[in-house]
Amino acid sequence: MIEREAPVSRALVIHPASREKMGRAEARLEEATGLAEALDLDVADSFILATRKIDSGRYFGRGKLSEIGEMITDLEVNVAVVDTALSPIQQRNLENAWNVKVIDRTGLILEIFGQRARTKEGVLQVELARLAYERSRLVRTWTHLERQRGGGGFLAGPGETQIETDRRLLNEKMSKLRRQLDEVRRTRALHRAQRQDVPFPTVALVGYTNAGKSTLFNALTGAGVFAQDMPFATLDPTVRAVDLPGGTRILLSDTVGFITDLPTELIAAFRATLEEVREADLLVHVIDCADPDRDGRIKDVESVLDAIEAGPAHEQAMLEAWNKADCLDEAGAEDLAITVQMANLKAGAPVKLALSAISGEGMAILVDAIERALSSENERLEILVPPQESRALAWLHAHGDVLASKIDDTTGATTMQVRLHPVEAGRFRSQFPELAIPQGIGEVEDEDDF
Repeated sequence: MIEREAPVSRALVIHPASREKMGRAEARLEEATGLAEALDLDVADSFILATRKIDSGRYFGRGKLSEIGEMITDLEVNVAVVDTALSPIQQRNLENAWNVKVIDRTGLILEIFGQRARTKEGVLQVELARLAYERSRLVRTWTHLERQRGGGGFLAGPGETQIETDRRLLNEKMSKLRRQLDEVRRTRALHRAQRQDVPFPTVALVGYTNAGKSTLFNALTGAGVFAQDMPFATLDPTVRAVDLPGGTRILLSDTVGFITDLPTELIAAFRATLEEVREADLLVHVIDCADPDRDGRIKDVESVLDAIEAGPAHEQAMLEAWNKADCLDEAGAEDLAITVQMANLKAGAPVKLALSAISGEGMAILVDAIERALSSENERLEILVPPQESRALAWLHAHGDVLASKIDDTTGATTMQVRLHPVEAGRFRSQFPELAIPQGIGEVEDEDDF
């Protein structure tokens, strides 16, 4: 039996842009082309189409519709990618007019997520988002059974019956998926509770897709997570423990990349995963500093963070890691250095850093900044633990960062210099009142003096 390769679909990519959004049009077109290529589509051509008025039925006016139809025929493409959100009616009418498959931005992103999902959780999330998207497009599936006005006392034709049946089946599938995702959410909440009991601070890498989060994650952890120059290379979150040079152990998580106009179906479906971002003690916003549209993409990430109630606007600490500094030319590197310096001087602490996860440039500074940010609110205490209080000794080792300890040869007592989160310091005071020091007394300013 001779195996034949499946034919590669040829695609035409169209990015409609209004006059107000023309400034980002080139970057958006490049991104849409990259998304299409990530689906193994052969992009025959791509272009920006200025739009003044949107047609409610076909999105494009008659003249543009005919012009694009001729391009589709000349280029012999069988897929048209329209980089915007199309209504079900618009998508159906475009397919009828051009006689090719039409994919809008939401459908394109959902297709990529469907290919990239690997874990059970990821598959469930993508499937739920896909069903929510398809539910609104049932009219496309059953156009041959449209509602009819019948005589003989019939109020509705077979089209309505078929659509309602299909919608009911979809609703049942979605309800089942939501129950399964609720189990995932409960499991994640349990894991978070267990991590909080072990009190390792959590740090989440966030950022626009393809900004280099997974490459940075691998550089910090040596985890070997799949990282490639493509959109949404990582979908399923990965968590690894990392020991920082100062002795602090953290849990670092690599999360799904954000994107402009991230479909609301995906935000809803991935809420269980995005809760990891919201619950993190510190966010590291990874930015591709060589991206010509970096300012726009920074705003897009901030918008998604705001949608899930995370980030500085919701009193969550965040550092900016300006990655791919090795890709800048000399002038760009100088501009970034000035930007970083000014931001850090204004904040009084490192909050913006230039680095390269590939070359290692700036990585040590990032690690130091993470440790500083996590320890800024911690209490550093010096506590004398008598030999009979072994339980308190074990508690401090389990719940705090022990910076130094010294055993008195005469009394057997242990003097410990320990760094505790304010919540853990309060717990220690309540559990061991005979050992606890009053708040503000015994705080160590310089551990070298110990």
